[in-house]
Amino acid sequence: MATKKKQVNNIIAVNRKANHEYFIEDRYEAGLSLQGWEVKSLRAGKANIAEAYVTIKGAEAILLGSTINPLNSACAYVVSDPTRTRKLLLHKKEISKLIGLTQRQGYTLIPLKLYWKGSFAKLEIGVARGKQAHDKRDSIKDRQWQLDKARIMKKNFKA
Repeated sequence: MATKKKQVNNIIAVNRKANHEYFIEDRYEAGLSLQGWEVKSLRAGKANIAEAYVTIKGAEAILLGSTINPLNSACAYVVSDPTRTRKLLLHKKEISKLIGLTQRQGYTLIPLKLYWKGSFAKLEIGVARGKQAHDKRDSIKDRQWQLDKARIMKKNFKA
């Protein structure tokens, strides 16, 4: 008997501005320390990481500026702050490597994607360097050329 495969969308939120505004040098996967109401809101897809950034204080990585809106059916006695700071769960070696990378001139840590991995919420962090205006124009030109090239190749193969 054939079993149905579940179509699961693991991605909760994506920072679409990140690839436009930054050169992504390296990527890391971090867990999130969440409260119960936040997990329920993430399951409902009520998260935004577009304005968020990651900072390292002491030996801890912290996510600032992300928004997880509470559900209407959230518990009344729990204080739900949508923009609270959330601790990121990384190994000590990873944190020390990130400290070394961010102390270089022009590097920063930005959240790229928030997604489910099994039953755990994970955050993909990018070590990034900011783009200038001419870099953004070059990226747009390269992306447009790739689209045009694909169209030309598709047209030539049909003929």
